[in-house]
Amino acid sequence: MTELSPAIARKIAATIASEISAQPAQVLAAVGLLDEGASVPFIARYRKEVTGGLDDTQLRNLETRLTYLREMEDRRATILASIEDQGKLSDALRADILAADSKSRLEDLYLPYKQKRRTRAQIAREAGLEPLADGLIQDPTHVPEEFAAAFVDAGKGVADAKAALEGARAILIERWGEDAALLGELRDWLSREGVIRAKVVEGKQLAGEKFRDYFDHAEPLARIPSHRLLALLRGRREEFLQLDLDPGNDAEAGHLYAEGRIALHAGIEVRGRAADVWLRNAVRLAWRAKIHMHLLLDLFNQAREKAEGEAIAVFGDNLKDLLLAAPAGPKAVLGLDPGLRTGVKVAVVDATGKLVATDTIYPHEPRRQWDQSLASLRKLCSAHNVQLIAIGNGTASRETDKLAGDLLKRAPELKAQKIVVSEAGASVYSASELAAKEFPNLDVSLRGAVSIARRLQDPLAELVKIEPKAIGVGQYQHDVDQYRLARALDAKVEDCVNAVGVDVNTASSALLARVSGLSATVAENIVAHRDAHGAFKSRKALLKVPRLGDKTFEQCAGFLRIMDGEQPLDASSVHPEAYPVVERILAAGGKSVKQIIGDASFLRSLKPAQFTDATFGEPTVRDILKELEKPGRDPRPEFKAAQFADGVEDIKDLRPGMVLEGVVSNVAAFGAFIDIGVHQDGLVHISALSDTYVKDPRDVVKAGDIVKVKVLEVDVARKRIALTCRMSDEPGPAQPRSADRNAVRGNDRNQDRGARPAPRPQQAAPALNTALADALKGLRRG
Repeated sequence: MTELSPAIARKIAATIASEISAQPAQVLAAVGLLDEGASVPFIARYRKEVTGGLDDTQLRNLETRLTYLREMEDRRATILASIEDQGKLSDALRADILAADSKSRLEDLYLPYKQKRRTRAQIAREAGLEPLADGLIQDPTHVPEEFAAAFVDAGKGVADAKAALEGARAILIERWGEDAALLGELRDWLSREGVIRAKVVEGKQLAGEKFRDYFDHAEPLARIPSHRLLALLRGRREEFLQLDLDPGNDAEAGHLYAEGRIALHAGIEVRGRAADVWLRNAVRLAWRAKIHMHLLLDLFNQAREKAEGEAIAVFGDNLKDLLLAAPAGPKAVLGLDPGLRTGVKVAVVDATGKLVATDTIYPHEPRRQWDQSLASLRKLCSAHNVQLIAIGNGTASRETDKLAGDLLKRAPELKAQKIVVSEAGASVYSASELAAKEFPNLDVSLRGAVSIARRLQDPLAELVKIEPKAIGVGQYQHDVDQYRLARALDAKVEDCVNAVGVDVNTASSALLARVSGLSATVAENIVAHRDAHGAFKSRKALLKVPRLGDKTFEQCAGFLRIMDGEQPLDASSVHPEAYPVVERILAAGGKSVKQIIGDASFLRSLKPAQFTDATFGEPTVRDILKELEKPGRDPRPEFKAAQFADGVEDIKDLRPGMVLEGVVSNVAAFGAFIDIGVHQDGLVHISALSDTYVKDPRDVVKAGDIVKVKVLEVDVARKRIALTCRMSDEPGPAQPRSADRNAVRGNDRNQDRGARPAPRPQQAAPALNTALADALKGLRRG
């Protein structure tokens, strides 16, 4: 990337500052830290004085916009250089390019100068037909055929007057189609007034049944929800839907309006003169054959990018909620990966997550070894003091849940608790290189049971081993830009890991690799050093790890925990660089570290300003005092589990009016999906999440929340379950429809969630000003 001048850097900082509600100086400081290799979690927590307290959300938005704006500046420089090389860079054009505030505007300005194949217009210019085009515009009293006769030249490929006029028209169409001001005006208008229209591809009604809600659908581009747009684009990509962008609800009126705008811009009036009809037809072709299609593609791309951004944000938010779900903690867990013919895979992990036993049992069809399976499970639970039984929520989950329930009834001495957990991504982990390294001698099918058990102990530590998009809490994640998605999800994982902190003596290399400043290689080196030399006694000892130098140590040290080490502060989020601040606090109180840790009354009596210096200001001192009060505190909630209703194991068991407990498995823009234990998530539409207005479903529920819901409607054939969180709602057609269902793949767990269309909009045709109205009247008369 080209190095930017200080003036451009300040311009970018000012732009970003206005977008993230900050000062330009704060943005410049943050950009400097990012360019030096600092991570967002490190800057947000340990460089508050430098950035003026920018939080992690502001910093992530800053990082994203910084990339976009720097790319735009690179493109601006390339465009200026290209036009200058052509000898066509006027002062006015330079000023326009320098003032362009978006990539679209830049490309509009560059369009006439972009190197391209020889066009019909270019060939016509070379044949000397540009004066013909200009002459007809400047003096429409010319009879086109007569005026064109003077330009006939067989030697230049202009055989007759008709050919000359066709060439002149091509010149005008290209000229108008590459006019940046005109394109910008029409783009803005079409983005406001455009209506996306979807129709089924002829003859594909049956094959495209999953898209039937969109077989005849229209919706304003400016108001279409992201999930619905992505569903439409998927339908087009799979060749079941045709999409168009009508210029308003009354398409013909909209087309005429656009033609009028072009005519007005070009100074064309239709007054019955000899060339007026010819000029009108040139305007019509310019819009319908060139500009409309160009803007359609452009606006669809813009809308898709926006929809992808929203879908990625939804996925990221759901992923964060899942990663920061309450951990059951250091308890022995028996994990059950349910199955029918292939059996139920069993794995027991001790309180530290170490695998201690495995088995495969066959309680279900076709073997039905119920009693033998109970005996095996009872023996394992007793031998390893199992406190929790984790049951994957896939195929045969409810049957296996019933098995665990029977076990606890027959063996009350076990005093264990059974919990159904999401097994999303467990199969991905089982077949991964990481799992093979962890359990080289363990059958792939049993690794999934280990993952299920461990994710109950600590969801974050286990789920970081799985590619984020395989965790299955997204909305159309397969339809969005995969690089953009991966970057966003990786950032979310990094934020979650560093928010919680990592015990360096127990963490896997996969978890360590997500810590600020640590690469996968350094993470593996930490584990290797730990295996070879024993547990780390202090944070300073990390400097002995190969490739973990001072810069890396600065980035990671505050997020790594050393429990029961030589320095009590190593178990906290206080960064080693700030230990001198703690020493000043100790000196002021005449106490030791162990004495002040947890002493809330003493710590709250201190004034942060007393302990600041040139490096550490009041924000850092306040953070230190707060951390000393509860060192190493876990920001995650207390562990709780949902209890699924007995006898409700399949969608066929559901009845309208039932009140059930469930777990929020996914949150989309249009509502929340709830796992109620029937292998099919139900949907609570956004309108049924609360008795009050809800703008964003995540304001009310988050993935992992335990909620009480009422069944409104069950469609067994289409596998759709409509739920409500409002206990006053009654089942029946008067209730809010179970809208925004997946019109693509059904509402199966771990698949993309889509949406049903809204009612077709009734939108007025665009109003025309007097000049345009007159122009359009003339166009219609022609």
